[in-house]
Amino acid sequence: MNLRVASLALAAALLGGCTYYQAAPGVYSTTPVSSFDRSWGAVQAAFAEQGVPITREDRAAGIVGGARDGINVVANVRTQADGSVRVEFNTSGTTSKDPDLINRVIGAYNRNMGR
Repeated sequence: MNLRVASLALAAALLGGCTYYQAAPGVYSTTPVSSFDRSWGAVQAAFAEQGVPITREDRAAGIVGGARDGINVVANVRTQADGSVRVEFNTSGTTSKDPDLINRVIGAYNRNMGR
């Protein structure tokens, strides 16, 4: 009998020592930035960082375009079927003046995306 009482007391003590943390009551809401918005902003910042003034911006079509020293830079921002966002950069014009411009724009985009 004493062993049974001692076992129950031990079990009660062990369970009593457990802590359960519950979220405080209330409504928690944050408005997440969409992947498209984040990518769009990163493209704009990349153009600015590399000194490419934006001359065309069509958010509905997902196109940002600019030019620097005769080099046209275009970014296409597209939301894919799975919800991810694809960003593609292209250059045209006198790319021989600054053949590394596209790589610097892509690098700036990746930094702005936290990559």
